[in-house]
Amino acid sequence: MNLLLSAAFVLCWSSGFIGAKLGAGSADAVTILMWRFLPLAAVLGLVAVTLTRHAWRGLTARAVLRQAAIGALSQSGYLLTVYYAIQLGVSSGTTALIDGTQPLVAGALAGPLLGQYVSRRQWLGLGLGVAGVALVTVADATAAATGTVEPGAYAVPFLGMFSLVAATFLEGRSPTRTAPSVAMTIHCATSAVVFTVLATATGAAAPPAEASFWTAIAWLVILATFGGYGLYWLVLRRSGVTEVNTLMFLMAPVTAVWGAA
Repeated sequence: MNLLLSAAFVLCWSSGFIGAKLGAGSADAVTILMWRFLPLAAVLGLVAVTLTRHAWRGLTARAVLRQAAIGALSQSGYLLTVYYAIQLGVSSGTTALIDGTQPLVAGALAGPLLGQYVSRRQWLGLGLGVAGVALVTVADATAAATGTVEPGAYAVPFLGMFSLVAATFLEGRSPTRTAPSVAMTIHCATSAVVFTVLATATGAAAPPAEASFWTAIAWLVILATFGGYGLYWLVLRRSGVTEVNTLMFLMAPVTAVWGAA
């Protein structure tokens, strides 16, 4: 079961980079993200008041605020930087590679923050993985320096990576466990509010008429959010930070396969 969940997580999470690329040609990042989360939040809200009301019983205001903060970091902050980087011209594969540095950061913090210490063998694997990420990213950035992508654009995905790491540890240090359906609803509602405010403030709320835009939205809602994002927290709770970090190294090659397909 864990193997199937892990495989599904890698497949669905990596699909998000391709979904962002599909929508980047037809709309701004905040437009895509607003229309990704508005219908999603509405559907999850309807489910919450009809089918999963029991899961909300006993939920405190503090727990809701914590989940809102986790959603703001793991969805709003992370996705905005990923989409913005791709909009700036950074390839989806390189964005996935930069996100691959997350395991080293999370591994360094897992001990002091969560008491989940990383073995020497695991540190060796993490170091080799990050070395590969750095090598490819620097090579890609150097090649793009003479093209249309500004070298500074490659710093944007790192901000998203740190945002996701912060959300992971905030969840790990939570004194109470929130039902996955409740957490997903709060996270998506938070993101819907954040991106609607950003899109409205920048005059980018109106969706384009292109069919490719709505294809990208459907792709992102079904595969990336329900599949990738939902499974991220499920695998994290079942297997821990180290297991999730190991799987994150697979995102770049799987994203490359998605891109080729």
